[in-house]
Amino acid sequence: MFRPKWSRETSDPPNGIAVLEKERVIVMDARAREVGVRMGMRRGGVLTLAPATVMHERDSAAEVNTVREVATGLLNLSPQVVIAEESTVLVDVSASLRLFGGIRSLRRMAHRVADAIGMTATVSVAPTGQAAWLLARARGGVALSHDSLQRALAGLPVGLPPPARRHTDWLTGIGCETVGQLMRLPRAGLKKRCGTALLDLLDRANGDAPEVYEWFETPPTFQARVELPDRIEHAEACLFAARRLVVQLTGWLSQKQLAVTRIVLLLEHERGRDAIEPTAIEVSLAEPTWREDHLVRLLKERLTRVELAAAVIALQLVVQEVSEAEAASDSLFPEPGGTASDHARLLELLVARLGAENVLRPAPVADHRPEVAARWVSVTDNKTKYVPPASDTPRPTWLLEQPLKLLMRGERPFYGTPLRTVSSGERVEAGWFQGEAVTRDYFVAEADDHICYWIFRERIGAVDEDEPRWYLHGLFG
Repeated sequence: MFRPKWSRETSDPPNGIAVLEKERVIVMDARAREVGVRMGMRRGGVLTLAPATVMHERDSAAEVNTVREVATGLLNLSPQVVIAEESTVLVDVSASLRLFGGIRSLRRMAHRVADAIGMTATVSVAPTGQAAWLLARARGGVALSHDSLQRALAGLPVGLPPPARRHTDWLTGIGCETVGQLMRLPRAGLKKRCGTALLDLLDRANGDAPEVYEWFETPPTFQARVELPDRIEHAEACLFAARRLVVQLTGWLSQKQLAVTRIVLLLEHERGRDAIEPTAIEVSLAEPTWREDHLVRLLKERLTRVELAAAVIALQLVVQEVSEAEAASDSLFPEPGGTASDHARLLELLVARLGAENVLRPAPVADHRPEVAARWVSVTDNKTKYVPPASDTPRPTWLLEQPLKLLMRGERPFYGTPLRTVSSGERVEAGWFQGEAVTRDYFVAEADDHICYWIFRERIGAVDEDEPRWYLHGLFG
């Protein structure tokens, strides 16, 4: 069962908070109860008794939408989720106990999902869905065996089952005040007085009758939106609402057995006459993922780099590309240096933090000239294909933007110390067909401190000078 959390701004009003439906109180906090506010009290009575009480009108449509959001997030625990009556969601976790490490871990996960959506959850566990519903509506609890289930149900108030509510006065009048006492009444008389719906509910709760559910299904595409309670001036403050959307996304991916490769987070601004186009934050992943923590971390890094053109009033998360989810590797020994997934997550984090234009990968061009062949593109560029370099001789990863002319000392090129060649030469003669001919002999040179450089000598005849000129062109790591 789920209830909304009170915001920080209204968590400590003088006389508490109450929610009204048709001018009558249906939900209140402890502070309102302390000052005398009671269920069913009218608005005028509340204001007379406690004028400072903050009152909100119930929004049934928003409640339905929020429960659907919670159900979508709980798909991370199991694909078998049911939206039950009275803001309750049932989850069959019998096949998930071993996967997530037991019932305690699953309860913590359920609380985290509710917390991300902005709800306070009462989580109960029982062998049957109907019993779990009754326990959640009462006070929560855990009943893992048939005996403990009987004890847990026996202490519940008799007016808790919906079919028994219109008969509460009659039941309490005959001394029946708990569900345990209700189950000990003669079935024939109870059926005649209260109908079959009550008996069917009790049978389902005890496991004496089968339970048939229509499992919750998500739409074929994912697009979720959340209205913010107040305007947000800084992008970093949008992370909490963004996590609410990511939790739903990961639940949707789990049910569909998919992984996401590209998403867009839209930060919506004011509408109307002065409307501004939403700020789009696109996240492209090097490797498909369905993990909440990874997606939240990427969005956090991107949000810290966004400068808002106007205040944000709503967020929308749109999935643009998905792929089939792949099972995790079952190799006996871990990959040295981390798995391919670890490497991909690191690149995605760097892109989110530094920008795609600052995280590059090599994409050499098939050309003998080093300055032409050395090309770098963003790691997010999947269109540029890798072409192996034309040379098999050693070449450094880093080239200078412009070759640096070297001094000559004792007929040897000099760069801090005299350099001596430690490799055979690589002759490059290319570019003549483009009017940019180069004629060079490249060598690996070593300094006195054993640092290696990549230098070249222009061939005599290629320039007007009689003596060859030496240049530094690259650095080895």
